[in-house]
Amino acid sequence: MNEHQRVSARLAAIAPSATLAVDAKAKALKAAGRPVIGFGAGEPDFPTPDYIVQAAIEACSKEANHRYTPASGKPALREAIAAKTLRDTGVEVDPANILVTNGGKQAVFQAFAAVVGEGDEVILPAPFWTTYPEAIRLAGGVPVEVFAGSGQEYKVSVDQLEAARTEKTKALLLCSPSNPTGAVFTPEELEAIGRWALDNGVWVITDEIYEHLVYGDAEFVSVLKAVPELADTTIVVNGVAKTYAMTGWRVGWMFGPSDVIKAATNFQSHLSSNVSNVAQDAALAAVSGDLAAVEEMKEAFDRRRKLIVAELSKIPGFEVPEPQGAFYAYPNVERALGKEIRGKVATTSAELAAIILEEVEVAVVPGEAFGPSGYLRLSYAISDDDIREGVGRIQKLLSEG
Repeated sequence: MNEHQRVSARLAAIAPSATLAVDAKAKALKAAGRPVIGFGAGEPDFPTPDYIVQAAIEACSKEANHRYTPASGKPALREAIAAKTLRDTGVEVDPANILVTNGGKQAVFQAFAAVVGEGDEVILPAPFWTTYPEAIRLAGGVPVEVFAGSGQEYKVSVDQLEAARTEKTKALLLCSPSNPTGAVFTPEELEAIGRWALDNGVWVITDEIYEHLVYGDAEFVSVLKAVPELADTTIVVNGVAKTYAMTGWRVGWMFGPSDVIKAATNFQSHLSSNVSNVAQDAALAAVSGDLAAVEEMKEAFDRRRKLIVAELSKIPGFEVPEPQGAFYAYPNVERALGKEIRGKVATTSAELAAIILEEVEVAVVPGEAFGPSGYLRLSYAISDDDIREGVGRIQKLLSEG
């Protein structure tokens, strides 16, 4: 009996998370005593702020938290998310139309599951976060990749979206600021895309989890603020993971039209019931508080952003667009391919990443995880010293010969 007979075809077709795989391999090598520097993980390297941790400690002793709570999320948290959304984006949302989820990933999957039917096409701008296409396929949909390379600052145009649209197009995925590229759509670009979606009856699923991590002159704007008329055909997904250094706490949320949120809530009631009550109370403290701790982390990320761009730009064959958001650099490495490196030749970015790990013990994620080959993703959510050392090793390796 082969694997596809033992395991359902839908689950057997899922590819593992490439970013988590790279991070796990780097951690395993470190545990074995190797001096590995990992640029793979998409998580802040800061501890969760103390006031959030304290809220969780206090939550543990509350007897009400030892019991089931509403599958949609604690009412106080949903109200706080609504207030935070208005404060941060200018978008007004009814707390009744907010669903608290087990991290942003569950929100992403449930958003697709709520509106995508079997065979529906979802336009997926590339480079994309590795989970999006898998979530689309799990919902029965078909991801339609639309690629924008470094020459376009990794931002798709309306013309590209229109060229990809068919009678089967159901939705468009937006992620700005972007994982993996750090690209941020301008308000004008976002409005143009939103108007296109509105005019063509295309649903928008917008991932806004990096909303607070924008730098320089870049500005985060929610597509619902740019085009309020999209409210009836837009789902927003977000969470506390990136903004508050809470990746391990697993609290996200989604909001949108009432019928969609009701369907997603029904689904979640069977899938997982409520999110951990202790984690919800921690998230309540996070979204209800000010952004002072967030600003401190953002200042460090901005410094590291400038450092990693400067260092990567010294590597032969690397073209490094300056990221404007999130905490990733996404260099184009096409000109570094096809050359001999210590007796090996990398013809793809996956092969180049493997050589870099094997030869100088630096873990990076190849572009194949996010779309076409020819790129690498490096998270700069690591220390300044590790950035200098890790990129320095790559520069030395690729400068040999």
